[in-house]
Amino acid sequence: MPLPSFADYLAERRLLRRRVSFWRLGAFAALIVALAAIGLRLYGPDAALEFTPNIARLSIEGLITGDRETLKLIEKVGKAQTVKAALISIDSPGGTTTGAEQVYEAIRRLSAKKPTVAVVRSIGASGAYIAALSADQIVALGNSLVGSIGVLIQYPNVAKMLDTIGVKVEDVKSSPLKAAPNPFEPPTPEAQAALAALVGDSFAWFKSLVKERRNMSAEQLEKVADGRVFTGRQGIDLHLIDRLGGEREAIDWLEQERNIPKGLAVRDWKSDRTLEQLGILSWSAKAAGMLGLTGLSRMLEQAANGAQLRMLGGLVSVWQAGGID
Repeated sequence: MPLPSFADYLAERRLLRRRVSFWRLGAFAALIVALAAIGLRLYGPDAALEFTPNIARLSIEGLITGDRETLKLIEKVGKAQTVKAALISIDSPGGTTTGAEQVYEAIRRLSAKKPTVAVVRSIGASGAYIAALSADQIVALGNSLVGSIGVLIQYPNVAKMLDTIGVKVEDVKSSPLKAAPNPFEPPTPEAQAALAALVGDSFAWFKSLVKERRNMSAEQLEKVADGRVFTGRQGIDLHLIDRLGGEREAIDWLEQERNIPKGLAVRDWKSDRTLEQLGILSWSAKAAGMLGLTGLSRMLEQAANGAQLRMLGGLVSVWQAGGID
């Protein structure tokens, strides 16, 4: 058998090198595809926006509690180099007063770094209006509901029911106002006065916030600080909002007044869990709505909001049609 020539040896080497290069190229392409798939898995179809300039959309929905996930998300948007401005999309009747205060402070820190615009959709009342006040500009639709400037505290009292069934709850406490009001006995005048002082202090804080952020006179503030909600159209004349419209008008303001480049994509920034956690009643309300049972759906939704409100502790700033204000 003749020995291979040097030319054959070179030909085999070239063929082997081509095969190795082909497999290297294939492996590199597979790696690129895998990384792209992981990016889509983690960030969704808008993954490219993670690395390109964009306007962040932060949604404040449901009852506001100042949950840790939302506060972290607002902080994350403030640190993101690709975010040039933020749209605070609000659709909420309010929540706890401390929760609204935490969200307000977080968005104010964000506003110190990037332009912010609050866009009120269906409702931005009570604690949600506190959140809107934190933005540089407030935009609302003509039929959006805004305002409801006020604070309340609610507690059940079952003393009469216990008297009816013949049950009395005894307690031993260090002072008359400890754990007052007590749901098992009629509230004393001292306990009611103490609660009124708490509500009054938080209400004064809320009004001072509105006066400062909306640049109102005492007379202008007096017209809007009675707990009522107003439409967006009314809110313009009352200085509660800056302009009528939605996200398009908000983006126009960013481009014209804050020199944000035109044509930037709007990216949804979301936490791991939504602010609205209304449970079984809420899902039932949605199912009833899909079946066309509008009345039942509305009743279940109100029951869900009421159930979550009762679970909230401390002072609340919430508006709801039908008696919670």
